[in-house]
Amino acid sequence: MNEIYRSVIDLSLERCKKIGIQDSQVFSNKITNETELQEKFSQKRDMVLTASPYMERLIQFVKGHHFFALLTDGDGCILNAIGDDKILSEAFDLKMIPGAYMNEENIGTNAMAIVIKTGKPVQLSGKDHFIKAYHRWTCSAAPIKDDQGNLIGVLDLTGYIDSVHPHTLGMVIAASNAIEEMLKAKEYNRLQSMNDKHIKTIFNTMPVAIVTSDLEGKIKIFNKKALDLLGSKDKQLKSKEMEKIIDEWEDVKEAICKGESLSQKVNIISLRNMFPCHLTANPIYNPQYDSIEIVYVFEDIKKVKTRGVHQAYYTFDKIIGEDENFLKIVQYAKKIANSKSTILILGESGTGKEVFAQSIHNFSKRMDGPFIALNCGAIPNQLIESELFGYEEGAYTGAKKGGNIGKFESAHGGTVMLDEIGEMPLDMQIKLLRVLQEGTITRIGSQKSVHVDVRVIAASNKELKKEVELGRFRKDLFYRLNVLPLYLPPLRKRKADIPLLIKYFGKSIAENLNKRNVEIPTAYLDKIMSYHWPGNIRELENVVELIINTEAIPSEYFDQQINGDEIAFNSNYDSLHIEHVEKEHLVRVLKIFNGNITQSAQAMGIRRNTLYSKIKKYEIEM
Repeated sequence: MNEIYRSVIDLSLERCKKIGIQDSQVFSNKITNETELQEKFSQKRDMVLTASPYMERLIQFVKGHHFFALLTDGDGCILNAIGDDKILSEAFDLKMIPGAYMNEENIGTNAMAIVIKTGKPVQLSGKDHFIKAYHRWTCSAAPIKDDQGNLIGVLDLTGYIDSVHPHTLGMVIAASNAIEEMLKAKEYNRLQSMNDKHIKTIFNTMPVAIVTSDLEGKIKIFNKKALDLLGSKDKQLKSKEMEKIIDEWEDVKEAICKGESLSQKVNIISLRNMFPCHLTANPIYNPQYDSIEIVYVFEDIKKVKTRGVHQAYYTFDKIIGEDENFLKIVQYAKKIANSKSTILILGESGTGKEVFAQSIHNFSKRMDGPFIALNCGAIPNQLIESELFGYEEGAYTGAKKGGNIGKFESAHGGTVMLDEIGEMPLDMQIKLLRVLQEGTITRIGSQKSVHVDVRVIAASNKELKKEVELGRFRKDLFYRLNVLPLYLPPLRKRKADIPLLIKYFGKSIAENLNKRNVEIPTAYLDKIMSYHWPGNIRELENVVELIINTEAIPSEYFDQQINGDEIAFNSNYDSLHIEHVEKEHLVRVLKIFNGNITQSAQAMGIRRNTLYSKIKKYEIEM
C-alpha cells in the first residue's frame, strides 16, 4: 500500500481513539466505526491520496494563523483532517474527526453541509452555524466532482473569524478544482493503461508476427510471435533496423513512401538463417494523414498456402445446445483439444462429428495449421493408400508426373480427420497403425520414410468394439485410436435442444435463401419433438429447410393423424398441393439417407415398393 496513504489512515484512526467531549452544546453527530471507516478509505483511496498534498499546501499558506483543513466524501463523512495543533485540537474535542459526518442531517447548518446540498462553494461564519461552539469559526468549503459532475467529496478550510479573509474561499475553490483535474488525469491514465494492456494482450496473442518501425526502419514495437520468428531476444530486436531483417527492405521502403501497401514473399534474415516468409506491410498515418510509421505482418509461407484450402471453419461457439449432458461433452472436448493424443469420436450419422473435430482443431495450438478431413468410406479401396500417404512418379500406371503428396504430409503441423474409420480396409488399418506408432509415412513407390507432425481425429458411426469382435476392425488399431474417446449423443437423447436448433437453422437458412422465416406452432413443435430423428441434426436441418421452402410441415413425416388442412402456414400459396409437398419431402429424405431406399422407407413408415412407386411417379432422379 502507498506509504502516504498508509500514514493518512493510521493518523486518522489514531485521532478517532482520542475523542473527548468538552462542550455540552455540541450536536450529537454520527461517527462511523473503524471497520466502516476502513471501507470508506478503500473506496475513496484515489481522492484521499490526491487531495492530501493540496490540503498540506493550503495549511502551509495560512501557517501560524490557526487553520485546519477537512476532506469529506460526498455524504459528509470526514476522511482526513490536518492543521495547526491548537485549533485542530479544538475541532477534535468537538468530534470533528475522521469518521464523523458533517452533513446537515447530523450536525446542522455548516459550510460542508451546504455544499453537499447545493453542489456549490460557500463561506459560512459565526452564528450562521447551527452548532453554538462553531460560532467562533469561519468555514470555506468547495465541492469536488467527478468527470460526470457528480459530487464525490468536499474540501473545507476552517479558522477563527478574525483570521479569515474573503480570498480564503478562493484558495479552497482553486484547490478543489486542482484536485478534480488531477483525479480526471489519473482516471484518464488508468483507462489508458487498461486500454494499453488490452491492446498488448491482443497484440501478443495474434497468431502472426507483427512489427512496427519508423520510415527509416528503426523498430518500435513487436509481439512475441515476432521474437519467435526472428529468433531474437527482446533487447536484440529493439536495437535492430528492418534493413537487417528484410532482405528486400529497399523495395518495401519505396512502396510505403509512395503510400502503397505491400503483400509479397520476402527473405527474412534471423539469428538462425535466412528463410522465406510472406510479408504484408502497410503505412500508419497521423491525424494530418502523413505516413509516419510502418506495420509489418509476417506469416509462414506454408501457412499462407494452406489457408482457405485446408481450413477448419467450425468453432465451439457455433455448436448449439443447452442440454446439461451435451454441454459437459463440449467442455470435455475443449479439455482434450490441446493434447497430442488421438481422439476417437463416435456417434450416429448426423450428430456433428466433423463439427466437433473442426472445433477441437480450432481450440488447439494447431489452429494455424491445416485441417484435412477424409471420408474413408467414400474412397475406393485401391486409392485410399495413395490418398493418405501419396505416391512417387511412376509408382503405378496413370500416376501423376512428379508424384503427389498424401493427406498426412499435407496436414503436417495440423490435424487429419479420418471419418468413417470403420470402413477402412484391414490391410490399410495395419499401415495406419504403423503411422500412428512411428509418426512417419512412406509414399507408394518410395523407400524413404517421411516424418509427419499430425494430430489424428478418427470418427465412426459404427460400434467399433462390435466390429472388432466380428473381425472387421483390428483390435490393436481400435485401442490405438480410442485414447481419448468422445461420444456424441443422438438428437433423440437431447430433445430439449430441438427448439433451439430449429430457431438457429430457421434464421440462417431463411437468410441464405432470402425467404421468410417460419414460426412453427406449438402443436406442430410437439409433434416434431416426439419424432425419433434417425438422421439426427442433419435430418433436422434438412426438414427446417423444407419447411422454409414450402411454408408447410410435411405431416406424414411426423404423424399421419395431423389434419392435412392445417399443414400450410400461408393459404395464399397455390403451389402447395399435397403432391408438391410429398415430392419435396421424398427428395429431402432420400438426400438425408444418401439414396438408401431401405433406410428412407423405414424413416417414412412406408414399404420399399411404395417408395419405388413414388420415385417413379414424381420422376425423382437418384
